[in-house]
Amino acid sequence: MRKIVLTIILLSLCATPAQAKEENEQTLKDSLSVIHEIMNSPDHQIPSNLISEAKAILIFPTLVKAGFVVGARYGEGVASMRARKTGKFGPPTFLTQGGLSIGFQIGAEAVDLVLLVMTQRGLESLLKDELTLGADAAVSAGPVGRHAEAAIDVGMRGEIYSYSRSKGAFAGVSLKGTVISTDEKANFDYYGRFFKAKDILIRGKAKKVPASGQRFMEGLNFLAPPKR
Repeated sequence: MRKIVLTIILLSLCATPAQAKEENEQTLKDSLSVIHEIMNSPDHQIPSNLISEAKAILIFPTLVKAGFVVGARYGEGVASMRARKTGKFGPPTFLTQGGLSIGFQIGAEAVDLVLLVMTQRGLESLLKDELTLGADAAVSAGPVGRHAEAAIDVGMRGEIYSYSRSKGAFAGVSLKGTVISTDEKANFDYYGRFFKAKDILIRGKAKKVPASGQRFMEGLNFLAPPKR
């Protein structure tokens, strides 16, 4: 289990700057594909009102789960936050996430993960150097389906909703204890400077967003426009 996670980390450290940037661009492309597939899934899509009201979105297109009895998770992904004035998603920051799970389990599995940040407290937690789901912010399995939004009480919404996809099916999942951190190395490889998540999401320090980042923002805003 530890060898699998360690191997992933070591491979990322061995990449050249050009290779690392290409990998980051692929992460953006894969993340957008995940959202596209979610929003075009008739029976398993995220309710449109939830994603339109989300203050930020986190996408991990390849979360690796592996283990026996005690399992480990590791994934690399991105986050984007809506601007207060326009409601549009801005430049992405790169993230890593990991966690442990206990219980009968065997083998390895690749999972796509999406997190919707719904509240100001959840957003403030995201801007920390390290966010622990369930401790810094409440996380719960998100409702799915076109008609699920009708059953959601606005006053009862969670801080962060989680969704995962394995073998082509989307479903809400619980990820309490998962730790999410800024991937400063990936941000450096992509932007040319060491940025923390809040530098990009709040402080607007990522002035020059590469073309792939612009395409990601345009695609995300098309698929998940702000609430009108």
